[in-house]
This record gives sequence, structure tokens and C-alpha cells, in this order.
Amino acid sequence: MSVRIAKAGPAQAEQGLVLLHGRGGGAEDILGLGQSLGIAGLALAAPQHPQRSWWPTSFLAPSAALAPHLAAGLDAVEAGISALEENGIPRDRIALAGFSQGACLALEYSARRGGIRAVFGLSGALVGTADAEGAPEEALYGHIEKRFDYGTDLSGLPVIIELHAADPHIPLDRAERSADVFLALGAAPHLHVLPGAGHGLGPNGPTAMRALLNS
Repeated sequence: MSVRIAKAGPAQAEQGLVLLHGRGGGAEDILGLGQSLGIAGLALAAPQHPQRSWWPTSFLAPSAALAPHLAAGLDAVEAGISALEENGIPRDRIALAGFSQGACLALEYSARRGGIRAVFGLSGALVGTADAEGAPEEALYGHIEKRFDYGTDLSGLPVIIELHAADPHIPLDRAERSADVFLALGAAPHLHVLPGAGHGLGPNGPTAMRALLNS
């Protein structure tokens, strides 16, 4: 797993942002999102999966199929955070952001490990900790619900989740459940639902990122 780094000068780097690409994307693509924010003193790190996909199936797939890929992805996020820490930025000044698969990974890392400044899930939702009992659900695109057994204290953690109402890859039901899970963990989730169908970046996500990181 490689970690691409773009960072502000040592005297300017006051905070960090780990960016996680989606399926078919890469570090260079997602670093562009961070650079477009135009925030002085923001160091950026972007892990890149060698196959440009954090897992080979839907994030809604059974946990056994996702487990090894998810574990490797979580380690990649940790590597991105560590790279920024090595440049003098404390963990509580580092935020996570991702798109699509990267958004799911960013949200899942935050729910499992916490300790970061904020998380931005752009067209994503929580993966979950295990399979729940029950039948496949239409609202989950024919998949079975997951369990969300996190013991993390996320008191006050800003969580931004943005997606289209009819996203072909991320069910609105799972995004709403994710916001509820973060709220139960003490976080401060905000769910932005864009009208219509689509799977892409909306205007609210980058705006919220810029506002929070500038605060």
C-alpha cells in the first residue's frame, strides 16, 4: 500500500486532512479535492490502493467477503494519519474525508477508532461490524442489514455525510442509519441529502469541509 503525501511547509502545517479515493480513483485525484479547498496550513495525505479499489464488491456485501479488504483499508488510513503525525501534526488536528468507497472507509475508521478532528463522507455510509439477522431488504438494494457494534467515544466529533436521495451505490437507508449510529456514539452528525439520482460530489460537502477546517 502506498501513501502519497502533499503537505504545507513545516512552519505552516497547522492541521491535516487524510483523503481516501473511490473505486477507480487514486491519490492524485482525491488530493485535488483537498487542494481545491484553498486552506493555508493544511497538510494533505492520500493513501492509494494498488488496484485503485478498497474492496472488490459492494460495501453492503456480507462481512466475511469484506473483512480482509476492510482491514487493509483501515491500516491504510492509519498510515495516512501516521504520515501527518510524523510531520508534527497531532492526531486531534487531523480530519478524514473520502468519496464513495473512500467515504465508507473514512466513516468506518472514525466509528471504530475515533480520536480525529472531523470526518467527511461524500457519497458513503458505514460498512458495519458484522452481519445482522434477517432477510435481504429492498431498502438496502437486496442486502441484509449489518450490526454497528462500536464502543468508541466520539463526543463532539463533527461528521458530515452527503449523498443523493437515489444513489445507485449507497442506499439512503444506510446513510440515515449511519447518522443515527454516530449520534448514539456522541458525535455531531449532519446528513445532507441531494435531490434526485446520482453518485458524485455535491456542493454542500466541500463547502462544509472548508467551513469546518477554517474554523
